[in-house]
Amino acid sequence: MLAIIGGSGLTALKGLTLQDSIAVETPYGMPSANIEKGELNGSPVFFLARHGKNHSLTPHTVNYRANIWALQSLGVTRILGVNAVGGINDSMGPEVIVIPDQIVDYTWGRQASFSEEGNVIHADFTYPYTEELRQQLLEAAYKVSVSVCDGGVYGATQGPRLETAAEINRLEKDGCDIVGMTAMPEAILARELDMQYANISLVVNMAAGRSVGLITMDDIRRVLDAGMGQVRVLLDAVV
Repeated sequence: MLAIIGGSGLTALKGLTLQDSIAVETPYGMPSANIEKGELNGSPVFFLARHGKNHSLTPHTVNYRANIWALQSLGVTRILGVNAVGGINDSMGPEVIVIPDQIVDYTWGRQASFSEEGNVIHADFTYPYTEELRQQLLEAAYKVSVSVCDGGVYGATQGPRLETAAEINRLEKDGCDIVGMTAMPEAILARELDMQYANISLVVNMAAGRSVGLITMDDIRRVLDAGMGQVRVLLDAVV
C-alpha cells in the first residue's frame, strides 16, 4: 500500500476519491492530521498532510514518529514524501523537481528514532532513499513528460527560519544540492520500520545568497502554485 505525505503546497491531494478520513492514535501521540484513504487513478492510496490540514505545524514541531507509525499501522509499505526546497546547485532552480538520492542531516532536538531502552535500532542508512521507488518515480516522469532531476543531496536544516548565506555556503561545501526542513527524520523513521521511502522535492526558491534580493513568501507561493501542478501529474502517473 502506498502513502503520500504532502508538504508545503500539497495539503490536499487533488483527484483523490475520498473513502475515509482516519484518526490514528499512536504510542507517540497523534499524527499531523487525519489520514485520508481513497483512490487515485483507480489505485488505493493514503494521504497525510505533514504540516496539518491548515499548514499550522512548523517543521521542527511535526510529530514525525506518530506520522510514520500511523501509516505503517494502516498497512502502508511505501511512502512518497513531497517537499518544497531551496536550490543551492545552480542547475536546480525554481520549479525544478528533484528526486534526491542522498541526505545530510543538520536537524537537532527532533524525536528521530523508534529506538528505546532495550530496543536499540541501528538501521543501515547508507542509501537513505529506496532505489526501487526512486526508479519508479523517474520512469513515471518520463512517461508523462515531467522533467525531473535524477539525484541530488538534500540538506535538512532545523527551521522554521530560512538559512543564512554563510550556512548555505557551508552546505554547498558539504555537497548539498538542495535545502529543506522536513526530509529528516521522516526518511530514517521509515527505514527503521522497513518501509520503502522516496522523495519528490520541488525547488521553490534559490537559497540564501543565491537568490536575487531577499527571499519572499510571495515569490515562493507563486512557484508553489505553478510547480505543484507538475508534481501532481507525476504523482498521478506513479500511482
